[in-house]
Amino acid sequence: MGSSLGPSVRAQQPPSGIPTPRTEMTMTKATSLAPALAPTLGCRAELDRLSDDELLVRFRALPRDSHERSAACELLVARYERLVRSCVRQYRGSPEPVEDLMQVGYVGLLKAINNFDPSFGSSLSAYAAPCISGEIKRHFRDKRWQVHVRRSAQELLLSMRKASEDLTHQLGRQPTNAELTERLGVSMEDLLEAQQADMVFSAYSLDAPLSDHEDPGQLSDMLGDEDADLERSIDMEAVATHWDELPEREQKILTMRFYGNLTQAEIGASLGISQMHVSRLLSRALNHLRSRLLDVDAALTS
Repeated sequence: MGSSLGPSVRAQQPPSGIPTPRTEMTMTKATSLAPALAPTLGCRAELDRLSDDELLVRFRALPRDSHERSAACELLVARYERLVRSCVRQYRGSPEPVEDLMQVGYVGLLKAINNFDPSFGSSLSAYAAPCISGEIKRHFRDKRWQVHVRRSAQELLLSMRKASEDLTHQLGRQPTNAELTERLGVSMEDLLEAQQADMVFSAYSLDAPLSDHEDPGQLSDMLGDEDADLERSIDMEAVATHWDELPEREQKILTMRFYGNLTQAEIGASLGISQMHVSRLLSRALNHLRSRLLDVDAALTS
């Protein structure tokens, strides 16, 4: 049965050298793409031979949806990568990853390439550098701060970081605040405000571990709870302020009741008075202290 099917199957296969429909489709697709790819590759090589100024002129003359314009933009971005890295370098002390800052810097570079007019200036780098730095500063101002910080303090913080790095190289040590204020030309108050702004640049989770040891404590463990003894001390200090306003016998009754833990009957027996009399004196003393403390609270809240 196998031998009878063999010739039939072989007869259905095309002779060698004749393409199948799939092969014809692949060849047709490749043939149709070849003319489109050739000008693109040739265009890239041609653009690569142009100077920056010539490339910028060509870039501005091309329509926005042109493949040649995109290729020219990619070449300009590649040529000015070092400028972006130079602008990012002064922010390497920040908690923001360098790769993220590079992406922000490229956004500034692209804006500079699109807006720069060679007829009004001869240096793209001179125009692009403040655009890149401004984009990075805007990123820090709008995206990174955990609490609101005045813009002047943010900008002074960035200047302070650069000045601190420069002075460290010059002096061989960390500069003092006085040396930083002299270099930056700012007051000590402004410098301290910038240093405080640096502390709120990033936030830490309360679940953050305190060390890399096994089963470390968390940051929340370092935060104190309400201290009941402290609250009691504050209350007792308030009572002591008005303690001398009470008669001596009422002071003694309060002391025996709340410090000696004696019952009213035991206090009466000790003082030679009835339990009912002790109850009236105790109530009068407590009402007096309560009224004075409530008056103080009302005055503080008004």
